[in-house]
Amino acid sequence: MHLPAPERYDSMTYRRCGASGLDLPAIALGLWQNFGDEDPYATQLDIVRRAVDLGITHIDLANNYGPPPGAAEASFGRMLREDLAGLRDELVVSTKAGYPMWPGPYGDGGSRKYLLASLDASLRRTGLDYVDIFYSHRFDPTTPLRETLGALRTAVESGRALYAGISSYSAERTLEALAVAEEIGLDLLVHQPSYSMLNRWVEEGDPSLLDVVGRAGMGTVVFSPLAQGMLTDKYLDGVPEGSRASRGGSLRQDFLSESNLRHVRALNEIASARGQSLAQMAVAWVLRDPRVTTALVGASSVAQLENSVAALDHLDFSEDELTRIDEHATDAGINIWAPRSSSL
Repeated sequence: MHLPAPERYDSMTYRRCGASGLDLPAIALGLWQNFGDEDPYATQLDIVRRAVDLGITHIDLANNYGPPPGAAEASFGRMLREDLAGLRDELVVSTKAGYPMWPGPYGDGGSRKYLLASLDASLRRTGLDYVDIFYSHRFDPTTPLRETLGALRTAVESGRALYAGISSYSAERTLEALAVAEEIGLDLLVHQPSYSMLNRWVEEGDPSLLDVVGRAGMGTVVFSPLAQGMLTDKYLDGVPEGSRASRGGSLRQDFLSESNLRHVRALNEIASARGQSLAQMAVAWVLRDPRVTTALVGASSVAQLENSVAALDHLDFSEDELTRIDEHATDAGINIWAPRSSSL
């Protein structure tokens, strides 16, 4: 049984999630990558243990995280039973549904049938009575928003979730969702979009997504602040064997174009001048906006997690630094979620 560090809440920064009463850590741990059946369970456990010891109270999951789908939830459920028992009330556990999960017409999308069946399966895998946040993982153009958000309301009213959220909805779709949510009596706590120095879509438009969530009093938990590893020192000199880009999947090698890498190298120089790693500056940069509640990071090792959390030691930017960053924080064409998630 893991005995968490007594000082775990002393150094972590917590931010209020929008206009709610919920505080979230400025850095949360996401189990999207590195928590599948092929990843050593001992390593997974070390990472989550260390996250707890660092004051990271928010653990983010989804039904399809693995591989195979469901594996990350099952692994985390095992940790809760065997190693983190007694800490449930100190944790904010979130999960999502919206992407393909099982065959047939009811295993994908935003229908009431799929969302509630998926949530029940997530609860079985994790061994939890409820999750703290349940998200609609993506906008489904084939299902009325009233049905999708009605399923989230049922999840909350039935006690299977404490809060409801949406992920990767555009500003336009978020405004629509907020209007429907108000009509049916659902409070939307939080939005979870991708956001990084190489993927700034949440700042675009009038109003932008950040404008919408800020005015609505929603929190914002941003995922992929390291651009799936591009905003680290890993790819400065090419694609290392065994790296995520070398394995294919969500981080494609064509993202690592010479044009993109020139910007990454320039950003790395700015980070070095600040006394930070590039990853630390990338996390600090998304947290510079007060409308961002939390930066959601992944980790393949304890050292990688500790490096990200050290970003909290230096969150301030000078105007000159921000101006120089803006020269290189340009769209890199890496928002793979846009065409599948919203009307971007």
